[in-house]
Amino acid sequence: MSSFTLSSTAPCAPSSLHGNSARQAFTLLEILVALAILGLLAGLAISNVSGILGGESPKVARIFVNDTMKTALTTYRIQIGDYPSTAEGLQALVIPPADKVDRWHGPYIDVNGGKIPQDPWGHDYKYAYPGNHNKDSYDLWSLGKDGVDGTADDIGNW
Repeated sequence: MSSFTLSSTAPCAPSSLHGNSARQAFTLLEILVALAILGLLAGLAISNVSGILGGESPKVARIFVNDTMKTALTTYRIQIGDYPSTAEGLQALVIPPADKVDRWHGPYIDVNGGKIPQDPWGHDYKYAYPGNHNKDSYDLWSLGKDGVDGTADDIGNW
């Protein structure tokens, strides 16, 4: 049977196993370089956010016109008996028209401060009932980026 004995001359400190080249931490210069690189990347990302989201603006308006408001206007029609008139406008989804208070169970859309949201370009959505494009229903549209009615960039529910 053999036995193993540990010599007192054997190295025990971890740094002595690897020599003087082993390091346990980053230097201040390495940390500053890493932070500078992260700062540059964050700056690039933040400056490009408007470009990234800007390309989605027509999609956002289309979803609002064709889906979000369709649900609210249909619910209003079921409870009141008809869509809001052109004069009442979309505001009827938030504030009951004077002659329909007894049947109104809104608000039909979630708004901040009682104001209908604007399109992605900061314009009010346009509404007409009965519609010019949808004779038996309503027309709802965004003026698009140019803010001019009747141009190619208008986004409507027709």
